[in-house]
Amino acid sequence: MEATIGGTRRHIVDVARGQLREGVSVHLAVSTLRDPGFPADLEALEAEGVHVERIPMVRAVRPATDWRHYRRLVHLIRELRPDIVHTHSSKAGVLGRRASIAAGIGARVHTPHTFAFLFEALFGRVKRGVYRELERHLARRTERLIAVSETEAESFRASGVVAAERVRVVPNAIDASRFQGAAPIELAELGLDPARPTTAVIGLVYAAKGQDLALDALARAGCEDLQLLVVGPGDTAELEARARALGVVDRVRFTGPREDVPSVLAALDFLLLPSRWEGMPYIVLEAMASGLPVVATPVDGARELVREGSSGFLASAIETDAVHAALVRACAASSEERVALGAAGRARVLADFSLERMVRGLLDVYAEIA
Repeated sequence: MEATIGGTRRHIVDVARGQLREGVSVHLAVSTLRDPGFPADLEALEAEGVHVERIPMVRAVRPATDWRHYRRLVHLIRELRPDIVHTHSSKAGVLGRRASIAAGIGARVHTPHTFAFLFEALFGRVKRGVYRELERHLARRTERLIAVSETEAESFRASGVVAAERVRVVPNAIDASRFQGAAPIELAELGLDPARPTTAVIGLVYAAKGQDLALDALARAGCEDLQLLVVGPGDTAELEARARALGVVDRVRFTGPREDVPSVLAALDFLLLPSRWEGMPYIVLEAMASGLPVVATPVDGARELVREGSSGFLASAIETDAVHAALVRACAASSEERVALGAAGRARVLADFSLERMVRGLLDVYAEIA
C-alpha cells in the first residue's frame, strides 16, 4: 500500500513487478494524486497481472477523508485476506497498518522511506511529537520494519520507536541497464553552455532535498563556472527568487519534472545530492549506474554509497559550507579523475544493487513471518 511520489514510486513499481515474477499474488492500494506519471505505471502493472485499487489518499492529515480511506482499506483487507500487509511511507503506513490490525488479517511489514518525525525543517515540534508517538504505537504491532540502507537502519534503531530485532535491511536497487548508452539532453537548448561543467539536483522540490543549499553553494568562490539544473516536480518560485538574489540565475535552469532522467544524467559532469534526509536515494544509484561521480551530503544511504575519492565527494555536514567545499573539490577534479570515480561507482551498483537482490530480500523477510 502506498501514497507515492518520486523514489518511492520507483520502489513500489519495481517491487510489485519483481514479486509478481516470483509467483507472488500482488495487490496494490495506492494514491495517484501526487505524481502525474504514476497512473501510467499502474496501467502497465495491471497489464502484467498486478491488481490495483486506487484510493485517493492525501499527504496532509484530513480526519474525515482519512477515516473513509481507512474503512475502505479494512474492507479490502477482509476481502483479499492477504498473508502480508506491506505499507510504505507515513500516511499509507498509518492507515494500512491500522486497517490490518482492525481486520485481524495479515502480518504487517512497513517501509517508512525515512520517518516523518525526523523532518525538522518541514514539521513543528508538536506535530513531529505526534508522528513519533504514532510510529512508536504502530511499531509494536508491526512484525518487521524495512530499512532501505544500512545507515537508515542505524537511524531507525537510534530513534527509539522500534525494537532493534524487528528491523531488517533490504537496500533499494535499480535496473542499471536503463542508464547505459543514453543520449544526453542538449544543454544549449536550455540556454546553458555545453563547454562548462554542469551538475543537477534531481528530485521533488522541497526542503528535504536541499535545493536551497545547492544555490547558496553555487554562489561562492570556486564554483563560478558551474551550471546547475534543478529537475523535479514542485513549486520553484522561492528558489528562483533565491537564484536571482544570489546572482546565479544565469547559470541555473529549473526544468520541472522530466521522464528522461537517463538523458539528463548523460549530460552532466557529476550529480549533486544536497539532501537533508534520505533513506537510500535512487538518484545516487542512477547516477552511479550512469558512470557519474556524486557530490552528496552525509545523509542515510548516501554516506554508504558515496566514498570520498572512490566514487565521489562526500560533504562533511548537511549545511552550505560543507556542500560548497565538496563542490569545489568536484570542480577542481580533472575529467579523467571524474571518469575514474564514475567507473568505480558503476561497478559497485552492478555488483551490489540489482533488482533481483532487492526482491529476494523482501521475500526472505516475508518468509520469516508469514
